[in-house]
Amino acid sequence: MGTAVELINGWILPVLAGPAVGSFLGVLIRRLPAGRDVVLTRSACEACGHVLTPAELVPVLSYLRQRGRCAACGARIDPQHVWIELAALGIAIVAACAVPGGPFLWLSCVLGWWLLALGWIDALSFRLPDVLTLPLIPAGLAEAAWFEPASLAGRGLAATVAFGVLWLVGFVYRRARHREGLGLGDAKLFAAGGAWGGISLLPFAMLVAPVLTLLYAGTLWLRGVPVTGTTKLPFGPFLAAAIWMGWLFRP
Repeated sequence: MGTAVELINGWILPVLAGPAVGSFLGVLIRRLPAGRDVVLTRSACEACGHVLTPAELVPVLSYLRQRGRCAACGARIDPQHVWIELAALGIAIVAACAVPGGPFLWLSCVLGWWLLALGWIDALSFRLPDVLTLPLIPAGLAEAAWFEPASLAGRGLAATVAFGVLWLVGFVYRRARHREGLGLGDAKLFAAGGAWGGISLLPFAMLVAPVLTLLYAGTLWLRGVPVTGTTKLPFGPFLAAAIWMGWLFRP
């Protein structure tokens, strides 16, 4: 009995919660950039307005059962919804494999889901909304104050340094190229990474994020998409991934 309870508290609950969290994130990602209500407005078919029933809101399974079509009008459901649900599930599974059960597993999942929403929004709209980015900074400092009080000052310094570094990079790029390169949203997100992971996370993130961005650009090029020095690429998704990896696999 004790083992079963430990398993539930250890990793089963976070993994089961993953798709449900992903379902909410799918709504958040689509509505927040458009200025639409995220919480109070019920989910409905975007083609006919049919309000979804509880059975139609079951993550992943409802999409498969309905074969990706609205039950009322037969319109195609954007597969982005199920991909976000699967991504949130994947985050929970990776966290469960990398982190012992307990509060740090839940913290890893919550941070991963939060960064997933930010990265996905940036990929779609080239924006990192302050309403999601800024609270991530005090949340990281609160985590330090609760679990690692001795690291709080260092985390605060890391957040400040991280913001300053990317702000400076963006400023120099703007002066040299006369166009926007890195926005303040990226600097704020990097500051959040410093707040969660401290100084040691910053060089890791600054190495991994550009590499992931270059791999993405290479993938676009291989698919025949023209990639030049002026091609606009989102940096937020790759910075978010690097921050989460740095947090997850930190010493």
